[in-house]
Formats: sequence, C-alpha cells, structure tokens
Amino acid sequence: MATSDEKPGRIKQLRMIAKIIQQANPKGMPIVFLSAVAALAVVVVIGALLGYLWYALFLGIMVALLVGLIVFGQLAQRAQYSLLHGQPGAAAAVLQGMRGNWQVTPAIAVSRDQDLVHLVIGYPGVILVSEGPGNRVARMLAAEKKRIARAVLGVEIYDIQCGDGPGQVPIAKLQRHIMKLPRNLKKPAVNEVKDRLRSLPKNVPMPKGPMPRGVRMPRGPKMR
Repeated sequence: MATSDEKPGRIKQLRMIAKIIQQANPKGMPIVFLSAVAALAVVVVIGALLGYLWYALFLGIMVALLVGLIVFGQLAQRAQYSLLHGQPGAAAAVLQGMRGNWQVTPAIAVSRDQDLVHLVIGYPGVILVSEGPGNRVARMLAAEKKRIARAVLGVEIYDIQCGDGPGQVPIAKLQRHIMKLPRNLKKPAVNEVKDRLRSLPKNVPMPKGPMPRGVRMPRGPKMR
C-alpha cells in the first residue's frame, strides 16, 4: 500500500517539473527525448555491428533512460534558477539546498532597499552571502563581518556577493562557488562556531514580500 501511495506523488512531481522546464525553455522537453533516443540509437548500432542486437536493445533502453534523466535534471535545475532569479531571498533558497554539514540563517541583515545578507556556517568557516547591488551591500557585508568576527575569533570569514554585477557570483553558480572554498574546520569546530553564533542577537526585520518557498532546489554535490 505504501508503494502505491508513493508512485502517484512522484509522477505528479515529475509532471510539475516538466511544466516548469517547458515554461522556462519550450525546447527543453524535446531535448530530453532526443537525448534519450540518440543514446538508444548509438547503443543499438554498436550492438548490431558487434552481433549483439537484442542485448544492445535492452542495454540501450537502460542507457536512454539514464541519459534522459540526467538531461532532465540539468534542465530542471536551470529552470528552477530562472524562477528564483530576481526574487528577494533567492540566494537563501539556493543555500538551503546545499548538501552536507551546513547551517544557513537567512536574512541576518536587511536594508531599507531590501538588500539581504545571509549567514552560512560550514567546514570553510563562516560565509556571508549578500543579495543586492554591489555598491549597497559592500557596507552591509563589512558591518556583519565585523560583528561576527568578535564572536568567532580566529575563524575564517568569507563574504560573497550574489548577483549579476561586476565581481558578483551569479545565483546559478553560488553553490558551486561555496563548495570550492577550502575546508578550514573539523566537524567539532564547526559545531562550536554554530553554538557561538547562535547566541548572537537577532533584531533584524524580515524583508517585505514572501521568501521563495515553493521552488524546490536540487541538492548540490556534497563537500568531501
């Protein structure tokens, strides 16, 4: 009974993602099908040349499904990023989709212009991620970095501007950028930093308008 209840949910989810892909890129789903068909054709042709046609047909179906799912996942990720782009709190949604020992606190600082600074704690140390034009968020990042540095002496603090301006990291590359940061802390030290920063006062109002909650971000690679 449990299995039969799960399958409709998964099918419905795949249909929803397919609609999102279609909205973001009308050529998206045809690309998925063509990729699967091309993979099937390549495997079948190779199998026919080697004299293993029926075996190659079975193997080709498996390969076609795998290729189709990979392309489907990549297009879904791009579509989700396009939906998040420009929304307040979009970077927070991406950060909360990261795999591994990360603690994300959205909107620890908010300006009158709805610029945001998010806090991330992980193996690299403390990471501050801003949303907004560079000329406005630079001062916010500096202030938060100074405030947090008092509580975590000796811990590396990174500041990242997320956006499309010069020197900023596009939202589609934010997870990858953070995953490339060096591992400066061991797990016990990460937990200690979390405990220290948990006691910091939080007197910052949340930004106006809804934070993006309806978009499920794909999980990024886990930091090794």
